Amino acid sequence: MVTKPTTKKTPAKRSAKVAVKAKESLPAKLRIRVRAYEHKILDASVKQIMDTALRFDAKILGPIPLPTEIKKYTVNRGAFVHKNAREQFEMRVHKRLIDIVNPNAKVVESLTNMSLPSGVNIDVKML
Repeated sequence: MVTKPTTKKTPAKRSAKVAVKAKESLPAKLRIRVRAYEHKILDASVKQIMDTALRFDAKILGPIPLPTEIKKYTVNRGAFVHKNAREQFEMRVHKRLIDIVNPNAKVVESLTNMSLPSGVNIDVKML
């Protein structure tokens, strides 16, 4: 049995158009993800970012603490006889999330020109 293709609009196509229109009406959001090994430096950097955004009357959501990523390494103490003697090391990566709702050009420019301490990693996304 051979079926002919239909040119009718399917509900999936209609719902995709509605989703695009709904996405256009949502407010723009700047998502800043900050990571560092030391939590004190991280908190100071987050405070500096928030102060800069508040100076230009931006609406801020956060800072939201994300789970700390812990990397553990086990190393042999000796190479030959002392196989059972081992040392364990760990690295902790602390993370924070900040959302800025409807950022204007001044906020974005001031955030890009900001200097933060070394060891602080920043990821910025526009949602």
